[in-house]
Amino acid sequence: MIQYYQNIKTTVFLLVLSCALCCASCKKFLDQVPNDRITMDEVFKKKATSEQFLANVYSYVPDEWEAIHAVPWVGTSDEADLTWSGSFNYPINIGNLSPTNTTPDFWSPYYQAIRSATYFMNHIDENDEIRNLSGQQLIDQYKAEARFLRAYYYFCLMRQYGPVILLGDDVIAPDAPSSDMQIPRSPYDDCVNYVAGELDKAASVLPLQPQRNGQTNDAEWGRATKGMALAVKARLLLYAASPQYNGNTDVSGFKNTEGVPYISQTRDPEKWKKAADAARAVIDLGIYSLYKDPSGDPVKSLQGIFFQGWNDEQIFSRKGNGLAQWDVHCEPRQAGGWCGIGPTQESIDAYFMSDGKLPNESSLYNPSGFTDVNGQKIFNMYMNREPRFYRDVTYNNSIWQGGTMSAAAPISFFVSGPNGRNGHPTDFSKTGYLVRKNVGPSTNIGSGGNGQRQDRPAPLFRLAEIYLNYAEALNEYSPGNPDILKYLNLVRERAGIPQYGSGSNALPVPAGQAEMRNRIRAERRIELAYEGHRWFDIRRWKIAPQVMGTLHGMDISKDGDDFYKVVPTMTPHLFRPSYYWWPISQYELDRNHVLVQNPGW
Repeated sequence: MIQYYQNIKTTVFLLVLSCALCCASCKKFLDQVPNDRITMDEVFKKKATSEQFLANVYSYVPDEWEAIHAVPWVGTSDEADLTWSGSFNYPINIGNLSPTNTTPDFWSPYYQAIRSATYFMNHIDENDEIRNLSGQQLIDQYKAEARFLRAYYYFCLMRQYGPVILLGDDVIAPDAPSSDMQIPRSPYDDCVNYVAGELDKAASVLPLQPQRNGQTNDAEWGRATKGMALAVKARLLLYAASPQYNGNTDVSGFKNTEGVPYISQTRDPEKWKKAADAARAVIDLGIYSLYKDPSGDPVKSLQGIFFQGWNDEQIFSRKGNGLAQWDVHCEPRQAGGWCGIGPTQESIDAYFMSDGKLPNESSLYNPSGFTDVNGQKIFNMYMNREPRFYRDVTYNNSIWQGGTMSAAAPISFFVSGPNGRNGHPTDFSKTGYLVRKNVGPSTNIGSGGNGQRQDRPAPLFRLAEIYLNYAEALNEYSPGNPDILKYLNLVRERAGIPQYGSGSNALPVPAGQAEMRNRIRAERRIELAYEGHRWFDIRRWKIAPQVMGTLHGMDISKDGDDFYKVVPTMTPHLFRPSYYWWPISQYELDRNHVLVQNPGW
């Protein structure tokens, strides 16, 4: 099977090619062509080597579910706390992020990917072998795949850094003088327009289903499709319409060297319409649907989103081994895992009750006392919650089976218990919870494990997000539009909770634009929890200062009933105004003298 979303460095020459596109130091090496190496020109004369080059461009797709050492989004938001000081989130949360400490720094790797994609686009037409075997259509498809990937990497840069440098279709030569490297960032709206246009170009050529030579089979899953391009565009335009980028006067001084603001200072409601239209375009393809288990069980439906590979809800998924790391980081030590990713109390409190209401609105919510459930003492706070809560969270005395545990058993986080802090100096949840969402119980790679992995694709874009994107954008542009309620309710219906409306079991329709906005955001927080959205959502909504800071969990220093007391977590989740965007490293600023640093750094 073609592993398009693994870190593919299939041959030494591909590593050399990547370096050649980025640094002049590689040129001397490339000028010496040993007999056992192929030249750059030869790469694009053979079908196999051209496809290997394209696979290398795919390999930069981020592993968004490796939340410890690949991306920091989950642990740097208010939704979860990560156990280890060596994880990427720790220096950010305690305030050690700076232009000289930008770990993880994606600026250079994504530009390397962008240059590689551009080089491929500029040279794949030279491949007569592909043309003779498969015709121009396959060459055009490959070029569209590279165009999509290049646009996606620009989007990844923009969501983290804001305005970026647009390189166009030219590749800077490895031996170019430093003067050719002095390229400024473009205003954010220009970046959006360029990337959206590139995604449209890619979508016009890409197939609806992943394929080569008109054939769709298991080997092709993960290839770029029309839906993937349109889904990235929908999220891009949603972010661009949001307060962080749409009339953000808080950064009026963030300008280029000519005095032009990088961020629009005037709110444009039409941006919300563009975002709504982009989400609707994905829906109107008619090839995606919310995953529902044939049994009708909402918990099985919610689990199947992730465990039923390549189902019709998954739009853009990554192949690779990152999910095995996600599994073992979220598994309890009792099951051979590392107790690494713990939801905050703020996340726990955000889940709806089984009556579809938020805890502070529901008569079912009881934050004190206990209930006996099959002989287990369960804190009443965890009773009568919605199905997504039980899919997503391992709480004290909840039942777990998997990893090294052959039989189901309760999991406890008491200080003296099998997963508590007294049992291991580092591997314990700092909140008294663990994430259960998308944790494969068959993965058994932790302490005492047998190395088994529960392989499955890692979803990056799925239809439920598109529904919520559409509802949010419509509510901002056209409050009261019936589609807002329709698509919000579709997500709730699949989640197994009452919908908003006028039926006998329905809840009152949120009154007015502001209340509907709150409900859409509340739904998004839960439906997309721990999938890497929250970090960007609280920034684009400009609510990060209100929700970050001191976060909470159970009292993991205690046993027994004393454990069930809400206390601050051991590590603060600091937020500063500069944290709206990542700092550009000092190294990049020293190389490019027209590169303007982000505000506050």
